[in-house]
Amino acid sequence: MRLVSVNVGLPRTVTLLRRTVTTAFFKEPVPGSIPLSHLGLRGDGQADPKVHGGPQKAVYLYPFEHYAYWSAILRRTDLTPGAFGENFTTEGLLETETRVGDVLAVGSAKLRVTRPRRPCAKLGLRMGSMGFVRVFAAAGRPGFYLSVVEEGSVEAGDAITRIATDPARPTVAEVFAGG
Repeated sequence: MRLVSVNVGLPRTVTLLRRTVTTAFFKEPVPGSIPLSHLGLRGDGQADPKVHGGPQKAVYLYPFEHYAYWSAILRRTDLTPGAFGENFTTEGLLETETRVGDVLAVGSAKLRVTRPRRPCAKLGLRMGSMGFVRVFAAAGRPGFYLSVVEEGSVEAGDAITRIATDPARPTVAEVFAGG
C-alpha cells in the first residue's frame, strides 16, 4: 500500500453549472513533505466546516484504483489525483478491505479510519452533473475519512502500513452500504 499523491486546496469561489459556490473541493497534488495535524494537512481547508473537516474528517482518502472505473463511466481522460476532492490518493487500500477503526502509519503520522464519505452536491458540480452524486453513491466507491492519531509529515510515495485492525469491525464498504 502506498500514498500516490498528497492533495490540498483552500476555499475559493467558482461558477459551476451556472451556480456560484464557495468550495475547497479543487485539490491539487503538492510535492515534498507536508505537515499533518489533528485538523488536516498544511495548506488545505474546507469551505463549510460544519459538514467537512474537523478531527474526525481531517483527511479524505480515495483509492487510485477507482480512477480507471470513473474515467470509463464519465468518458474522461482528464481525471488526475485530487479530482474527487481527496487529500490522499492511494494504491492498495480499498473500502472492501479496510475496516472502520483501522490504524494506518503513513510517513511519520498515524491515522484512524473513521467513516465512509457521503457524496455531496459539490461533487456533482465538480463533475459537471448533479446526477453524478447518485451515480457515485450507487457505485459503492466512496473513499473514506481519517482522523489523525499522531501528527507527523506525509509525502507522495510513502508506504502505508496497517498497524491495527479489528476483524469484528465492519469494512468501510459495509458501513457505506448500510446507509
